[in-house]
Amino acid sequence: MRPEVPDARAPSVLWREGRLWITSDAGWRCWHGGGVPRPRRLPDALGSSFAVRDAQALGVSAGRLRGSDLLRPYSGLRTRRSGSTPERDEDPFAAQRRIRVEHALAYAPRLRPGQYFSHETAAALWGGPLPIAREDATVGVHVSTLGDGPLVRAAGVVRHRGDPRLVRVRTDLGLPVASPASTWTQMGHLPFFALVALGDHFCRAWRPGVGRPHVGKPQLATVAELRANIGAGRRLGGPMLREAIEWIREDSWSPRESELRCLIVAAGLPEPQLNVDLFDGAGFLGCVDLVYPARKVAIEYLGRVHANSWGADVERLARLRAAGWTVIEVTAELLADPAELLSRIRRALGL
Repeated sequence: MRPEVPDARAPSVLWREGRLWITSDAGWRCWHGGGVPRPRRLPDALGSSFAVRDAQALGVSAGRLRGSDLLRPYSGLRTRRSGSTPERDEDPFAAQRRIRVEHALAYAPRLRPGQYFSHETAAALWGGPLPIAREDATVGVHVSTLGDGPLVRAAGVVRHRGDPRLVRVRTDLGLPVASPASTWTQMGHLPFFALVALGDHFCRAWRPGVGRPHVGKPQLATVAELRANIGAGRRLGGPMLREAIEWIREDSWSPRESELRCLIVAAGLPEPQLNVDLFDGAGFLGCVDLVYPARKVAIEYLGRVHANSWGADVERLARLRAAGWTVIEVTAELLADPAELLSRIRRALGL
């Protein structure tokens, strides 16, 4: 039964008979399904992020665009609110990369011809590792304009101008993004070890092997491509880039492995082999992060990503020790104490 039409002093929304009623010029009507009004379905053609002008062209009203199920990440844009929540124990590096990618996807409908994602945003879109930003820093989206077109002017956007002689833009991710080689040479402001780790990520070769995943997957870039980009013209941090490229390797699988290797080499110790499949007479022992085969010394970095494989890692390292290998397990805490870490490696190598 409909409630009586209220006088001018009555509320326009009324809860009665277990349902929510709302009044309009046509009188009272009930929101079916229990109480909370459901937002009108948006056209599927809009996707998860869209420009306000595109929604209006499809007949979406201004009121609907103010709905609580929509976020407003940038002026003139809307993003459908996701029901998912980040994992409680999410790695902070992965969390930062996820946030950068989300910002890029939210801003993408606003890109104009000649604009593309670059710098830290491009690195995140290519899955690259980056240092954690300062607590007081805002993780903005980096957008470059190729050539002499107008630069972006929007809150939350870090704008850049790209030199067509120095930048190659790729679209195979579904968005215009600086190529991996172009992205790396835009990052000369990074700390040295972080710059090497990013180069290791871009140049990783997915070689065959018993313990190697994704065999045959194409490299994102090659050292030769990075070197050619450095030589194409002047860049911010050019001397750092030229030094870092000599430290890049194709067989490093994680930024912590890269940092560990750089720390070892910078201390004057022999450079270890990377991600080597080890065998004995009984068969395959395991794939190890850093190895000195002649001394039978294996170094394994155990980070957050190993939490789900803890049991398998324990057994793998036990097999190595049983086969006569000296195994040094490196945690984040040990990596933060370089003197102790290097001392253990020197002792194991007999130096």
